[in-house]
Amino acid sequence: MTRLICNIWPRIVIVEGIMGSGKSTTVLRIADRLKTSGVSVLGITEGISPHPIRFDWDLPWADMPATQLAKSAAARWGAYATSASMSESITVVDGQLFHGNLTALFLLDADIVLIRGYVRDVVAAIKPLRPLLIYFHQDDVDRAIRTIAAERGDAWVTYQVNWKLASPYAVRHGLAGLEGLIELYRDYRQLTDWLYTDLDIPKISIENSGKEWAKYEETIDSILMNPNGTAEVANLLPP
Repeated sequence: MTRLICNIWPRIVIVEGIMGSGKSTTVLRIADRLKTSGVSVLGITEGISPHPIRFDWDLPWADMPATQLAKSAAARWGAYATSASMSESITVVDGQLFHGNLTALFLLDADIVLIRGYVRDVVAAIKPLRPLLIYFHQDDVDRAIRTIAAERGDAWVTYQVNWKLASPYAVRHGLAGLEGLIELYRDYRQLTDWLYTDLDIPKISIENSGKEWAKYEETIDSILMNPNGTAEVANLLPP
């Protein structure tokens, strides 16, 4: 039964969105839903260590050329895709198409051509896995960042500001403090929105700032529980 299902369903489901958008919770929820349906599944949240997909690096910003990161991160994705193609499990992953190494490329102030090429390399690597992208989108980025900042507290804000606003992109744009972090994410979201429209894989965009999780989960379930309809996923909701 599991082999039959996995031969029809997406072999990898990627949940994307800015920080605090509900990616990790949704990954775990999807993984649990698939398991109860008898499907072998691997849920990968951001905090897993060592991370099987993300290319981790601990160099100072100035010591990591964007071209090197793009090449290394794409190779990491390719290796995982090869491994996943030999498994009967479905992978459900928190980010790693946008959130993760692409975020680092953005912070490194990488050229848009390099970033777009990186995404296309990743998509080419995972295409055999019949990927599905779930993209959480908040129309008001300012409100979304302030909400998660209030929920997670001053220490979290300080941590985010201290490392992200020390990046080449933030320094070039003179970004500082919580306002700078919000501006950073406005720019980042503009980038990922554009990349989303450029993708030629099954995808769905869900505006989830209303936190109507029962509604969102019903929409996601309708996709996951109807594998024959995944080719039309992109038409279910507007980007």
